[in-house]
Amino acid sequence: MRKITVLTFVTLDGVMQGPGGPTEDPSGNFTLGGWNVPYFDAFLGNVMGEQMSQPFDLLLGRKTFELFASYWAQREEEGAGINNATKHVVSNTLTTHPWKKTVFIKGNVVDEIKQLKQQDGSDIQVHGSSQLIQTLLKHDLVDELWLKLFPVTLGTGKRLFETGTPPASYTLVEAKSSPNGVIIASYKRAGELQTGSFV
Repeated sequence: MRKITVLTFVTLDGVMQGPGGPTEDPSGNFTLGGWNVPYFDAFLGNVMGEQMSQPFDLLLGRKTFELFASYWAQREEEGAGINNATKHVVSNTLTTHPWKKTVFIKGNVVDEIKQLKQQDGSDIQVHGSSQLIQTLLKHDLVDELWLKLFPVTLGTGKRLFETGTPPASYTLVEAKSSPNGVIIASYKRAGELQTGSFV
């Protein structure tokens, strides 16, 4: 079975966003874009390089796909991993796109993604795509979380774990920190939430 891994930049208070600038995604009147840029360094760049150097396919929401296409499709050599990946795009509005190796998912998205996981091929990475991530979490389709936790709080923005995220347990696979204080942590899905009592 193919593994689905969510790669996300996230603040201490759970706000997620890509490494763009202030106007990358102003939806919902969000005005704090670019919060992660001051913390990027060679260490973090190497981590990202390692995580994206292995063979992978992509699963993206429409907005993230359009951002990726506008940037990476023009950088064939620099973005070889992304350009060579099959881009599976969840969209009710897009049906075709000139970026090579792009396929669209519509209809019963959950069933389509379950079938995608059963197919032969590379593991699947999810970048950005905050609404899609909520669907994946709700239906327990995320196998691993590769998080970059930045030492900032925003108080507003799109959250990685929105209200209604189902209870779940994860196992820490690896953790390290950058010189600028970014914690890089990988978690693997580990079954049902366990509770207990100290009484």
